[in-house]
Amino acid sequence: MTNLLAFDEQLFHWINSDWQNAFLDAVMPWWRDKKTWIPLYIALAGFMWYRFRVRGVYLLLALALTVGVADGVSSHLIKKTVKRIRPCNDATLQQPARIVASCGGGYSFTSSHATNHFAIATFLSLTLGLFYRKIRLLFYLWAASIAIGQVYIGVHYPLDIMGGALLGTLIALAMARWYWRLPSIRIERPGVETVRA
Repeated sequence: MTNLLAFDEQLFHWINSDWQNAFLDAVMPWWRDKKTWIPLYIALAGFMWYRFRVRGVYLLLALALTVGVADGVSSHLIKKTVKRIRPCNDATLQQPARIVASCGGGYSFTSSHATNHFAIATFLSLTLGLFYRKIRLLFYLWAASIAIGQVYIGVHYPLDIMGGALLGTLIALAMARWYWRLPSIRIERPGVETVRA
């Protein structure tokens, strides 16, 4: 465990310090801010309604429930159990973290940003991604870039975002499996005639 944490700290400094440049310093605090993506979420909601009508609303509610579960497990269960200090608040680091944005309160493991965005990426890949297969990779690249941004700005360690990515993915897998078992509200898979609600 000691070796793993030492490697985690080295990887953190590589991303947080060695990647340093003016462009990322300007972009990353904005890129990983959840408010930045509100227009995307509105557009997704509008598309779900346009493409699937009432069942699109159910799909949106299932996505919201997935994120709610993911965030709750990460923020209120795992973080409060593990109680890992954020790198930006960790006075024991041999090389202090370079803080690009507000450190924030709370604990570090797991990263809720990573958890939530990988939950979104996975759930959408397993639903909308069946209709539009090329967007699945974009969902995961988007989630990964936001997660890495958390390390770059100094608020999370790499293991935090890896743990969050795994947690969000697993929760979304379970929620998508549950969603597909609800024939009265789910969208129909490609090639199957949709029964309008």
